[in-house]
Amino acid sequence: MSATRQSPATGSVPAQAGPAAKAAGSRGVAIVLFLSLGGLSFAVLQSLVAPALGTIGSDLGVETTDASWVLTAYLLSASVLTPILGRLGDMVGKRRVIIVVLALLLAGTVLAALAPNLGVLIVGRVLQGAAGAVMPLSIGIVRDELPKERVSVTIGLLSAIFGIGAGVGIVTAGPIVEALSWHWLFWLPAVLVAIALLGAIFGIPESPVRTPGRLDLVGTAILSLGLVALLLAIGEGQKWGWGDVKTVGLLVFGGIALIVFVFVELRVKEPLIDMSLFRHRGVWTAHIVALAFGFAMFGTFILVPTLLQLPSVLGYGFGKSVSEAGLYLLPTVVAMVISGVVAGILIRRIGPKIPMIAGGVAVTAAFLIPALGHAEEWQILLSGVLTGIGIGMALAATSNAIVESVPAAQTGEAISANTVIRTIGSSIGTAVIAALISSNVTAQGAPTDDAFTIGFWASAGVGVLAILAALIAPSLRARRREAAAAGVDDFDELGAPAQ
Repeated sequence: MSATRQSPATGSVPAQAGPAAKAAGSRGVAIVLFLSLGGLSFAVLQSLVAPALGTIGSDLGVETTDASWVLTAYLLSASVLTPILGRLGDMVGKRRVIIVVLALLLAGTVLAALAPNLGVLIVGRVLQGAAGAVMPLSIGIVRDELPKERVSVTIGLLSAIFGIGAGVGIVTAGPIVEALSWHWLFWLPAVLVAIALLGAIFGIPESPVRTPGRLDLVGTAILSLGLVALLLAIGEGQKWGWGDVKTVGLLVFGGIALIVFVFVELRVKEPLIDMSLFRHRGVWTAHIVALAFGFAMFGTFILVPTLLQLPSVLGYGFGKSVSEAGLYLLPTVVAMVISGVVAGILIRRIGPKIPMIAGGVAVTAAFLIPALGHAEEWQILLSGVLTGIGIGMALAATSNAIVESVPAAQTGEAISANTVIRTIGSSIGTAVIAALISSNVTAQGAPTDDAFTIGFWASAGVGVLAILAALIAPSLRARRREAAAAGVDDFDELGAPAQ
């Protein structure tokens, strides 16, 4: 496939000067701002409802286990629609599709805010899940529209924002519900979504990079069935039982469906996801790192608040309220912001491999500290800072690694695959940590101290997996060779002589 690139960021256009340069710079800032708001809204909505499931279930007159579908529906929708909408963005224009995506997100958020019952709330969450495509579409727009020297830093910032948004959701959920009501968990993000939507309509130009073609409907159906089966089994396995016929059957069916999807995509002329992209070492290693960090990110968002909220009389809890526990994640969020930007600067100079390794080391250390001892508040705070550094570094590095490994016309589908894989990692992390906590309880039903120790060790082990995958990732020299062979030509460093 080929695409014509005529973007000012990469075309052979004379350097702008004076007012023209300022105008271009202002437009670039506006683009990043609107994309950041859209990404932040999606990520906040992903985690914001988790601490409030009990309150939502009580208010709507349903069990908390039934209310958990508010989370499950969101993850299923995001996983299914992200690759589809990412591919459509490559085909018909990223701006056009991101406007549709943000409109669906806004409609779903307002519907959820007004929901009189669980069924309507779940429908709203399904609509919100469509915004999973914001990440790949945003990165594609940044690559197409911004000057080359700003791409890696901006991608680093956008990638970090998705982790930041999840943290912000956990931090603010308690205070919002306590001060207002659970309905405001949706009204407040709706304001951000509305601003992002208006910004996309009036402030973002349409990308000139396209991959003409048709949507692979057969592949889309098979992938959708496989992802729904797999994530449904992971999400409901704890409630059903991991040995239950429904859980095992869905896991087997999902695995077979994904295998069939690969074979189908290898044979169709215009695949939903080009399987040849996975052959690049820079791509598949980034996917493994994303899977591991999806697990680690939601591991910490479950373990730390739960530990902090346990009564101090147990000897290992801290007796914090929901709001106080959320505040302990603020250092994590701040560290993500800083490290995401720093990672982008480093990637511009030395490539994504070293920041990816650094991120894996930081998050592994972040879990080793509380695994060895979590009786003191400083251990929790230090762990949180290291977690933020690791996630900010790694998410920025994985996104940049993929962008620098695939042609511009395939950015959407490549980043979409990475987003789905990270979502699967988050689902696995949530299910595994929840299972560890619920299966190690005291006579009174509280999680034991060992439950947290095991959870921290499990997350540290996943961090080691991320380190190993990052070590296997290609060096800057090898990445240049692979990128050149793949037809990537829109980064200065790829055309520069290797040092």
